[in-house]
Amino acid sequence: MNEYKPVMSTGLSVLASSTEEGGSPVLDLQTRAGTRSNLLPLYLPDNLREGAEQKVVFITGRVHPGETPSSFVCQGIIDFLISQHPIARVLREHLVFKIAPMLNPDGVYLGNYRCSLMGFDLNRHWLDPSPWAHPTLHGVKQLIIQMYNDPKTSLEFYIDIHAHSTMMNGFMYGNIFEDEERFQRQAVFPKLLCQNAEDFSYSSTSFNRDAVKAGTGRRFLGGLLDHTSYCYTLEVSFYSYIIGGTTAAVPYTEEAYMKLGRNVARTFLDYYRLNPMVEKVAIPMPRLRKGKPPSYKHSLLRGPASNHPNGKGDKKSSVNHKDPSNSF
Repeated sequence: MNEYKPVMSTGLSVLASSTEEGGSPVLDLQTRAGTRSNLLPLYLPDNLREGAEQKVVFITGRVHPGETPSSFVCQGIIDFLISQHPIARVLREHLVFKIAPMLNPDGVYLGNYRCSLMGFDLNRHWLDPSPWAHPTLHGVKQLIIQMYNDPKTSLEFYIDIHAHSTMMNGFMYGNIFEDEERFQRQAVFPKLLCQNAEDFSYSSTSFNRDAVKAGTGRRFLGGLLDHTSYCYTLEVSFYSYIIGGTTAAVPYTEEAYMKLGRNVARTFLDYYRLNPMVEKVAIPMPRLRKGKPPSYKHSLLRGPASNHPNGKGDKKSSVNHKDPSNSF
């Protein structure tokens, strides 16, 4: 029987059992050193109603144990998604997020920079991971393939979070496709992220099919999944970022990394054109009482109209949605 553990008071559920409602497994693996790697599924229970298609965003981090900034970015994503922020509530109502925040817990525990306990760079073994030598990678790959083969699941995004030792800012790597339309569509998300995050650089974002990257999650899954799925590596500098129009480098802090994570989550609202839904969540219809006009205050009712882009034909929102990057 499935058991649910509520997170805060958001109506969100994190599954504590080995199987989700509807039969989708929760990843709970033991590594070679005996440490555990878990998957954190974030959603509202209504997303799992019978017959409903699940739009899934799959995020992984810390496959290279020395890239500690990736953990702070991932923490920012998780903290925002489980919060009471109106944008987070809308995202949970429309998407299912599955997050494996640490793919290489043995390497992290041992203080390794790039490899696992067995001496492998896990991000070069996606083609044929061993359940014995690469148990976390094997488990995540099997889960992704299972979701891909499930007609009720649409695996729309895979994002693998890393840190870069020489580049500045945050940026992405994407894939190259023969289909020009698909190639152009995958550029949409990083362009939107560039609008939401001052430290994200679209000019540093690149798309490639380097042979040496063939065993990475981005390259392997980009070739496995169909044209409706987009796979990225999200990189963030170990050191600093430069804001557009300036030349001074701003050192990254833990908070700045988490802010980037919050902005990554926020960008899904723009990508799926869910901005009008935030207004409905932020301003519930008050109950009218006889002889007394409704009177209520809402913290979001301040300032000019929102600058978030809406879907084609949508009216501009009259609500200034608070920037989630500054909400914690």
